[in-house]
Amino acid sequence: MLNLPANPKQHLIIFTRYPEPGKTKTRLIPVLGSVGAANLQRQMTEHTIFQVQELQKAIAISVEVCFAGGDSQLMQDWLGLDLVYQSQGEGDLGLRMARSLRNAFQSGAEQVIIIGTDCPGVNAQILATAFQKLHAFDLVLGPAIDGGYYLIGLRQPIPELFVNIEWGTAQVFQKTVDIAQKLNLSHVNLSPLADVDRPEDLPIWEQAFAGEMEKSGR
Repeated sequence: MLNLPANPKQHLIIFTRYPEPGKTKTRLIPVLGSVGAANLQRQMTEHTIFQVQELQKAIAISVEVCFAGGDSQLMQDWLGLDLVYQSQGEGDLGLRMARSLRNAFQSGAEQVIIIGTDCPGVNAQILATAFQKLHAFDLVLGPAIDGGYYLIGLRQPIPELFVNIEWGTAQVFQKTVDIAQKLNLSHVNLSPLADVDRPEDLPIWEQAFAGEMEKSGR
């Protein structure tokens, strides 16, 4: 992997969780078991990192993995030494995202995107498009089919976008758009994609994973 400058103007933050059985992908434990659910978390995170590394071949971005559970050493042992790791810290998802955005802008970034690892459809092309659109819009959102969002991109920290939102509900995306409109932010949506959170979502991942195996010749 290329060792790009520590803080190019375009910064990507990946929110993930260390794949500890029983503490990750809990809604899938009834069908996969705790170890199976943790393995899915592991594979989905690795899939996302692979897409990000493909993107790094095309554009200069800095990447940071914001993790919950585990610690920096466990994350390095898992995903390697080429990535920057930062604990998500305390608070609800909104507080954690707002904090990591603020830190990135304070470190000199001019465009910051946050993604999770639940959405196998997020690929290098979608991420490149999101950064491109940030040149023209204040806010870029990737709507998830379940009513949340899989990507948020900003050109400055806007903490108001992350408060008074019930995370994990079907209203997250719409509430975020409403707040953006009240703040007069220009915003654009990417293509809607499906998250893999519940048992009925598993075929989405199986399809993506099979395609990836085929591509890599594994």
